Amino acid sequence: MEAGELVEEVAEENKSLLWFLLKQVRPGMDLSKVVLPTFILEPRSFLDKLSDNYYHADILSLAQGVDDPYLRFKLVLRWYLSGLYRKPKGLKKPYNPVLGETFRCCWPHPESLTRTYYVAEQVSHHPPVSAFYVSNRKEGFVIEGSLLARSKFYGNSTSAILEGCARVHLLTWGETYITTAPYAHCKGIVIGTLSMELGGKVHVMCADTGYSADIEFKLRSFLGGSDQTNAISGRIKKGKDTIASIDGYWDGRIDIKDKKTGEESNLLDVAVLKEQRLRRFLMRVERQHEYESQRLWIKVSEAIANDDQIAATEQKTVIEEAQRERAKNLLSPWVPRYFQRDPQATAPEGIIDQGWRYNHANTSLSDRLSTPPHQPLSRSPWQPSEVLEYEEDFVITSQTGGRPPPPKPPRPDVRARLSDSDSRDELAARSKTHTRTVKQTLYSLDTALREQAATLERLTRAVETLSANQRAPALGRVPPTSHSWDLFGGFVLAMILQGLLNWLFYNKD
Repeated sequence: MEAGELVEEVAEENKSLLWFLLKQVRPGMDLSKVVLPTFILEPRSFLDKLSDNYYHADILSLAQGVDDPYLRFKLVLRWYLSGLYRKPKGLKKPYNPVLGETFRCCWPHPESLTRTYYVAEQVSHHPPVSAFYVSNRKEGFVIEGSLLARSKFYGNSTSAILEGCARVHLLTWGETYITTAPYAHCKGIVIGTLSMELGGKVHVMCADTGYSADIEFKLRSFLGGSDQTNAISGRIKKGKDTIASIDGYWDGRIDIKDKKTGEESNLLDVAVLKEQRLRRFLMRVERQHEYESQRLWIKVSEAIANDDQIAATEQKTVIEEAQRERAKNLLSPWVPRYFQRDPQATAPEGIIDQGWRYNHANTSLSDRLSTPPHQPLSRSPWQPSEVLEYEEDFVITSQTGGRPPPPKPPRPDVRARLSDSDSRDELAARSKTHTRTVKQTLYSLDTALREQAATLERLTRAVETLSANQRAPALGRVPPTSHSWDLFGGFVLAMILQGLLNWLFYNKD
């Protein structure tokens, strides 16, 4: 095996499943309707897989803080390439999301004490389209996009193609960067060893500054050596003029060479980058909505983890049959919860835009001016009146000045509701809090401390009174013990609350 190549030996017991797959397909056909054997499945949804691009979202924080537009472009390019090296062991494919499936997570930024939030929804099943929205407005960026996933079979190989684009908005500068995605190419299905590479030409462009980059992901030739494995090359242009070249490996080191000076500089080094990866936080499975990815596919994932391919296939079939039954019973076209199709969506020549937009985002000045004061300015620059950005029920919004609203009471029907919390809960558990926002946390703690201080003061007065009465006994006096019981009850309540918080929340990298 050559360094950097993703390969997997197919076990004997799975070869019959592979031949079963081959019997379903013919060269050139779309694989979206083909039943895949579970041994090649990565135990997570494609909506989860798309979030791999944001483990280094703090690079975009650096970009929005740079004055030079060329340096900003290079940092956006560095962020884009940083989302490619994460890969499962062996050759795996994530689950195809069902219609209406959702996923959410967040990454805390330790230095700025902000969080990058990610929400995604499967907005179409035929064709399969995934829409997503990413936001950290205090750090100056939001990202929106939608991708149509399709596959093609070529005999001994297959390609997973993503048609669509993502738009990266640097809010401080009013700039939008459009990015496209490479395709995944799997070969050795019949003859040779199963292996996966990234291929195709991708674009990163910013019409606001005139900078763009075209990068080719090279497939290894039949007689190619290890120097061809995961190699990329490209160029950076200002308008029509090439100003720099790009060379390297998407899972290794990538360098930029200035055309005029010949000076080389490092754009990205995965060995260093891995040590700087942000930690990702998820909500506990039992608190997720019925159609959130992790909860929806949990039985399939558990079966795959236990190497029980029969159970995995059975549980996967249950989900797929339920999906078909839901589609059959629809009386009107499906309406996604959090995204809507923009009929006026346009893209530069050669770029496909699936046109799905997040329902809670504003971009233009007219949008900001027409937004009522009580609604969030989701994609305008961070406002002085805003205190904290957070996500609740898949709505990313911000807390403005003033006392935060009280928590919502829990609803009785857990299965029929969306969770009234979000990935901020896992972060709160690390600091021993349970609240919607940091401001609300501080307010709640302050209130509790004031109440305990008042109780302690009452107890002190009661002790002083008791001492005075002991020095001057009086008939019929009853010791004032209720205050001490109040204090004791407060301590017990605090211990119970702490144990509950430790049980409710967890974090996942």
